Amino acid sequence: MSRFWSDLVSNLTPYIPGEQPKEQNFIKLNTNENPFSPSPKALKAIKRATGDDLKLYSDPNATELKQAIADYYSTTKYSVTKAQVFVGNGSDEVLAHTFNGLLKHSDPLLFPDISYSFYPTYCKLYNIQPKLIPLTDKFEINIEDYFRPNGGIIFPNPNAPTGKYLPLSDIKTLLEHNTKSVVVIDEAYIDFGGKTAISLVQDYENLLVIQTFSKSRSLAGLRIGFAIGNSNLITGLEKIKNSFNSYPMDLLAIKAGVASLNDQYYFDKTCKTIIKARETLIQEMKNLGFETLPSTANFIFTKHKVLNAQDISAQLREHFIIVRYFNKPRINQYLRITIGAEPEMQQLIKALKLILYP
Repeated sequence: MSRFWSDLVSNLTPYIPGEQPKEQNFIKLNTNENPFSPSPKALKAIKRATGDDLKLYSDPNATELKQAIADYYSTTKYSVTKAQVFVGNGSDEVLAHTFNGLLKHSDPLLFPDISYSFYPTYCKLYNIQPKLIPLTDKFEINIEDYFRPNGGIIFPNPNAPTGKYLPLSDIKTLLEHNTKSVVVIDEAYIDFGGKTAISLVQDYENLLVIQTFSKSRSLAGLRIGFAIGNSNLITGLEKIKNSFNSYPMDLLAIKAGVASLNDQYYFDKTCKTIIKARETLIQEMKNLGFETLPSTANFIFTKHKVLNAQDISAQLREHFIIVRYFNKPRINQYLRITIGAEPEMQQLIKALKLILYP
């Protein structure tokens, strides 16, 4: 602790991201990155943008990217306008502005006790009172538990780290019972089998849906996140953003994001491949004595019937494979394992067999 720190800094417990090893010989199955390269169109767009224009500031409003997102999520059933889109430097920044601008009220913010571990950090940072709502014994969200006074509600869908998905019908019911505060659906993993709540935005003025290009679009290194909601909510987020950093989106991110949205074939192909690999892995883990929760994400949450999860994680590391272990109540016997490329999945199963049957 430094005597120059503010009281806020002294009392903060920062979020700890998944390990990023410097050595190149590790198989990383711990941070839910996409095993496939970014869209070829996105890579070409980055190369085209790498030129003299980089001496200039990017568009502070990222208008081109906002319009592309609005166009992408406009269908025959519902439409999204540019005024309903907010973009930021990764979905974590979008979440940070959301906590500060839309979820900071006198009543507590509600979110699951097992959820994205950045949420409590944001609450501490922005002096928000959290109220953690326990998941059921099956690690599911019971929406009736959220039918209480609150200053906002937020949860990932699919949830992280469990991978469990809450149907849109339940989200709609929650919105109908909660009309006085903002409901935020954090959809970082929605493209791996779920249905986005963006379809409900036009009917519920207090709904904000947040997504990222880091997972399903393989652009974690560029940091592109966005939110879609009522234009009034977006205006609030813009006020926060422009009081913090007017240029959160660089030129390369804007161009790559637009190009990625225009490569539907590649997007569909890679998502379907990951979904198929996930289901294959679940079955292979079952054959090895693991119990795995149903997943609609690009990862699985699994535990062995006999062996300790922390021990398995440590032994996998000896085989140069890194998975995510959470030493927390209720989930300290589970491992979160990212769906990697086929050779990586084969190496995982091979290593687990050596651990289980030495």
